[in-house]
This record gives sequence, structure tokens and C-alpha cells, in this order.
Amino acid sequence: MKREALLDAAEAVLLEHGTQALTLTAVAERAGVSKGGLLYHFPTKEALITALVSRVIAEFDALVEEYERQPGASFTRAFVEATFAIVAVPDGERTGRRWAAITAATTTPELAAPLREAMDRWHHRDEAEDADPVAATVVRLAAEGLWEVVAHGSGRFSPEQYTALRRRLLDLLG
Repeated sequence: MKREALLDAAEAVLLEHGTQALTLTAVAERAGVSKGGLLYHFPTKEALITALVSRVIAEFDALVEEYERQPGASFTRAFVEATFAIVAVPDGERTGRRWAAITAATTTPELAAPLREAMDRWHHRDEAEDADPVAATVVRLAAEGLWEVVAHGSGRFSPEQYTALRRRLLDLLG
């Protein structure tokens, strides 16, 4: 079984049953592999959680980079676009899966360290590219808050509301 499928299984366990249910046995059962098969890729629960968090960060970074390549894009614009590309999906499953991984990571400071480093990088980037660095910071923090709200109550906003929120955040950047 591929590593990504094991991570998908772990995310599903987290999303459906919560952090306390995340055990290597539960993940192996969900993935339909032996525990030994899982241990080959992830020798500990901590290694599994670290991989989940790394995947969340890498996927978000890749999406931000994709949006940054668009003409006239700044990092903050790309951050907003990437955020809405994830949180504004109709079923909210992607957000729930990602948030489950992040929640699992925050159980110990060591496991949360990569996420803290990514947050520092995302929110303390060279602000010279933004016409108004304070507005850019406010917009990134608002987008970060949207992650939190949506993760704890998906479906809270209609597609029209997401569109309006996205537009307003981008407008704040000038």
C-alpha cells in the first residue's frame, strides 16, 4: 500500500472519530493492511502525525505557489486564493481532513513544531511586496480565522458568501 493511502486512512480516522481514536491499529484497519504494513511506512504514531502535518503544509505551499505564478499576484493574494480553494468547497471534506491532521499535531509541542514554523513563514514573509503591509497582515489573519470557523462548522457559508468574503479580502489588498 502506498504511503499516501495510509495518510488518507489516518485522516479519515481523525475526521470520523477524533484524535483519541487515532491509533496505528485503527489506521491499519481503515487502510485494509496489516499493522506491520503500516509500521513499515510509519514506525510510530508520532511519525504518522508528522507525515500528516507535513502533507498539509506541502499541499498548501504548492497551492500558494500556483497562485503566486499568476500575473500581478502577491504572496498575500495567493494565500487568500489558496485558502478559499480549500475551505470553500461544497462538502467541506478537504478542510475537515486537513484540520483533523492539524488537531492531531497540536497534542504535543514537538509534533506541532512544523506547523508553527509554517505559520511563522506564512505570516512573517517579507512584506515589501505588499503595498500596505498592515492590510496584508490583517487579510492573512482573517483568512486564517476562516480556516478555524469553517473547520468547526462546515457549510456555515453559502457559495455566494464565500465569493463575497474572498472578494472583500482581495479588495483590502488594493
